[in-house]
Amino acid sequence: MQPAQQVLHDIVLSRSGDHIGWVEKTLAALRAGAPERELHVFLGLAPRRLGKADLNASHEERLAADAARPGWSLEDWSVDGAARVLALLVFQGARPFAETFKDLRRTADAAELIALYRGLPLYPEPETLHFEVGEGLRSNLKPVFEAIAHRNPFPRDHFDEHRWNHMILKALFVDSRLAPIVGLDERANPELARILREYAHERWSAGRKVSPELWRCVGPFAVDDPALADLERALKEGGAAARAAALALSASPHPAARELLRQRPEAEDIASGRLDWQSLEAA
Repeated sequence: MQPAQQVLHDIVLSRSGDHIGWVEKTLAALRAGAPERELHVFLGLAPRRLGKADLNASHEERLAADAARPGWSLEDWSVDGAARVLALLVFQGARPFAETFKDLRRTADAAELIALYRGLPLYPEPETLHFEVGEGLRSNLKPVFEAIAHRNPFPRDHFDEHRWNHMILKALFVDSRLAPIVGLDERANPELARILREYAHERWSAGRKVSPELWRCVGPFAVDDPALADLERALKEGGAAARAAALALSASPHPAARELLRQRPEAEDIASGRLDWQSLEAA
């Protein structure tokens, strides 16, 4: 298995075209302790010299990435973004990594922020980056928030329960999908289920729709009658909401949930595997 930095190195060089010499020379200098100014110059020139095209990682490259860091996905990465992350990884600066990252974040435009945050699962000393990650989560720019929340194992691996729950709730607030969040099922918890049910009630009271994905985090903790009543209400909405509520019922440990599901037309599709959260997302 290749280390994550080597995986990214091979990918970036394979897409550097006529600028491969410049990339190799700069990376070698950064690795040898070049001044931080050279890192900033590389980060600024990367889009112009390497382009902003999608990385379009191959199947083999995606497997290598996931093997190096479980949950690390190259989907939606750009060539210049990958080069920026690689440069930051190899840079051997005199200052702690978190200080360098903080300065880069403060001066970054949106595209740079997205690249910086997508690299989170690869950086050293992750415990020193929580403040900077919090700044990204508070961003008003949805793509910046999603660079942390989507296809990124950093939240799964390093967020405490409070921050994890806040991220899920914010995703719903900004109309961002939950399915691309790494660890969505394994980090679900009773407090999150309670928060999401309260959120659903607020939406219903305001006459607004509730995201069907919300019920995915509620189902395993629907252990009392009020929670089942919420799922019954979602069932009555029909469509995707009903299918999601049925899936949530299938995950509930409450005996009454099984009886409720047995009476639903979705039960057979769930039992046969024709209906799951992936197929619901794709519909």
